[in-house]
Amino acid sequence: MPDAPDPARALSIIAPAYNEEDRIGPFLEAYGRFFEEKYGRDYELIVVVNGSADRSADMARDHARRYPGIRIIEEPRAIGKGGAVMMGLREARGGLVGYVDADGATPPEAFQDLVDHIGDAGLIIASRWIPGAKVSPRQPLTRRIASRIFNFLVRGLFGVKISDTQCGAKLMTRDVLDTVLPLLGLTRWAFDVDLLFQTRRTGFAIVELPTTWSDKTGSKLRVMNASAQMFIAICRLRLLHSPLSWIVSLYDSAIGRFISKQGE
Repeated sequence: MPDAPDPARALSIIAPAYNEEDRIGPFLEAYGRFFEEKYGRDYELIVVVNGSADRSADMARDHARRYPGIRIIEEPRAIGKGGAVMMGLREARGGLVGYVDADGATPPEAFQDLVDHIGDAGLIIASRWIPGAKVSPRQPLTRRIASRIFNFLVRGLFGVKISDTQCGAKLMTRDVLDTVLPLLGLTRWAFDVDLLFQTRRTGFAIVELPTTWSDKTGSKLRVMNASAQMFIAICRLRLLHSPLSWIVSLYDSAIGRFISKQGE
């Protein structure tokens, strides 16, 4: 059993995984090797395998035997990205805590850039939409259009002036985690927006950093279906943080069945 990380120095990374058998192996190999060499025992990579019917958990266990910093949480239910990230955040022990998609779109060097540039901010997010970002290959046009429409709506509804709320790589301080985690709800597709909104409204600074990101094959995202669900989710979230919050239960009962159980 490896020694526990030094909380003052440790880095915790959460990676939600839902049926990622085809992509999680290279991701775990790259992250396990990079962060073990850089941090030794002072890092942990918490893989939250949820609702998976494939070999995602088996592959995670195989890599954990080679890289002791990898921890695995298995949840039989499909709780979505937001639910899986929140489960990992509750278990994180580091002084800096972040999360990243398990498809490997964000290389470990790009995640380390977040650590190196967080400075005095409470939360730093990787961005594909600000000068200096390197995205290869470019996302399909439909996804780029949907992303910009979603960003426009988020800015208007929540006043969060962020260019890329949905990029999978984000990092926060322990102070932000302890303050914001109790405020986060089951927001399904709006988890990232909820995190940014709560961080800003509790007084912590947020910064964006241009990132290196590669679109990976094998995504289960269907743009039109996802766009509709994301729109519903942010409307629900806006209601939760308004004088009309009392109607959320009615809202859920009326249109909640249209929101995917898979989350993000």
